[in-house]
Amino acid sequence: MDETPFASPAPLDAEGALLLAYANGDREAARELTVSLAPRVLGQATRMLSDRAEAEDVTQEVMLRLWHVAPDWRQGEARVATWLYRVTSNLCTDRLRRRRGVGLDDVAEPPDPTPSVTDRMQGEARMRALSDALAALPDRQAQAVALRHLEGLSNPEIAAIMEIGVEAVESLTARGKRALAATLRGRKEELGYGDD
Repeated sequence: MDETPFASPAPLDAEGALLLAYANGDREAARELTVSLAPRVLGQATRMLSDRAEAEDVTQEVMLRLWHVAPDWRQGEARVATWLYRVTSNLCTDRLRRRRGVGLDDVAEPPDPTPSVTDRMQGEARMRALSDALAALPDRQAQAVALRHLEGLSNPEIAAIMEIGVEAVESLTARGKRALAATLRGRKEELGYGDD
């Protein structure tokens, strides 16, 4: 990672002149360089890192390194912009390597979206209890309740399927729900509903 400011010959550039002026004590030259160069560094670092906060850290580091090399800068041996882009690229590459080098033990375990064994068993027990209770209902009540509350169909859709009126569907589902509640009332704690 060669960051010497005099690596290759280059034509004179305005930024090099400003850097020399800064090295000779011109604080306005530093302000002009910062306004001109920092956005370029930030843009390059953001593109490479895809992380604005990290890119801002890199920008700060690059500018600090530029101020440190200013006293040794030899106009005409390298362009400031070329040096700047090379240092930015090197710092970003180092950060990217560190990201990839994170140990497996340091990476947080992703949350497992699948329900626990206990939750699955409880869900299965609830479905069995509901199926058994539905099976104990008269056929048309069981069909109306299942279409409404398990399949999510509207009352008019159920009426069309069962070839009955909407009022009849409402009556069947209401009676079916009451019968299910009565059948399952004594099993709330067993099915994990507690105080629900």
